[in-house]
Amino acid sequence: MDSTDLSHGIAALSLWIDEGNRGRDPEAATWARLAKITEEAGEVVAAQIGATGQNPRKGVTHTEADVQEELLDVALTALAALEHLRDHDERSIELLTDKLGRTLQRAGLH
Repeated sequence: MDSTDLSHGIAALSLWIDEGNRGRDPEAATWARLAKITEEAGEVVAAQIGATGQNPRKGVTHTEADVQEELLDVALTALAALEHLRDHDERSIELLTDKLGRTLQRAGLH
């Protein structure tokens, strides 16, 4: 999948989510999209706790692969929210690439 296909897929996912929430107040829908990122980040932490057995009552409940899947959920959720904010213009991967370039430059790695 190239970057155009990725952006198109992320925009399509975001539009699908928006269509499923069409009856909601637009501002509330945007807040919900942003809050969902935090929820997904919490699932990363829960998976890491489960993968390392930090809860003695539960023991090991997750794998490292589960943690990785949850991290990908965070990334997709954030990119889909970006598409939502940009009215699904299919530029999420382009913008991510630009952001990465600026971050690498600031870090002295580019």
